[in-house]
Amino acid sequence: MELPLVVGVDGSEPSLRAVDWAADEAALRDLPLRVVYASLWERYEGTALAKDLGKPSEPVRAENIVEAATRRAHSRQADVKITVEVLPEEPEYALVRESRTAAAVVLGSRGRSSLAEALLGSVSVTVAGHAHCPVIVLRGSHDDRAASGRHGRIVVGVGDEPVGAAAVRFAAEEARRRGVPLEAVRAWRCPAHETTDHPMLAGEPARLHEDRAAELLEAALRDVPADMGVHRRTVEGHARQVLLDASAGADLLVVGAKRREGHYGLQLGRVAHAVLHHATCPVAVVPQRA
Repeated sequence: MELPLVVGVDGSEPSLRAVDWAADEAALRDLPLRVVYASLWERYEGTALAKDLGKPSEPVRAENIVEAATRRAHSRQADVKITVEVLPEEPEYALVRESRTAAAVVLGSRGRSSLAEALLGSVSVTVAGHAHCPVIVLRGSHDDRAASGRHGRIVVGVGDEPVGAAAVRFAAEEARRRGVPLEAVRAWRCPAHETTDHPMLAGEPARLHEDRAAELLEAALRDVPADMGVHRRTVEGHARQVLLDASAGADLLVVGAKRREGHYGLQLGRVAHAVLHHATCPVAVVPQRA
């Protein structure tokens, strides 16, 4: 069975931009698009949606939300098959359940709250931390079409096994679909207690850590097709800052998140959590079963 691409909507401007991105991604993957609205509240006030509908700013029903999202997706990609679902429950729970039968879930960076856009909405964090499939959160400037990004580059953060394997596979597929290079980044650090003042040994501990990072990078890329353009980078520094810096020149930043059976708390990891909140491009969180 062909799994759909799911996009969560709530009528906010970030969620409507997520519809644009999801429609492009569905066309790129030749997949159906499933538009999901979930809320315990029947209606809300939303100026972004009201503008999209050409109506005054007043309460708009859930049916209008999915109708506007569907029209927006069709205007973006007319050939994509679209289905809709309106669910009377908390969006976090609904979208995590939807992720069981989805190729990926696409979300806006935040919902209808008044928080600054630099902060990530609680729905996006919760879904990214519990989903059963990749979750793509639209961060940064993401108005361009998914098939023709501004930078022409997909970046994947390579962590320790087994977290990185699924993320690397996902990133390689995204790069292949777009016909762009894959940039694999591995951060490394030399602990302060390993430095030495002896002139004959200066830099030796750092070189060993850098060499080890390069070995791990090669191991993570062993299944990437040989004919794919891959740029390898080992960078000294904290992983979260290295990846945040890399996001400035990427169309999509891909990170892994370990999932532990029987563990019900947020399963993101510090690096994934940081890039979800602060990256300057869309972020894909790819779950890896431990």
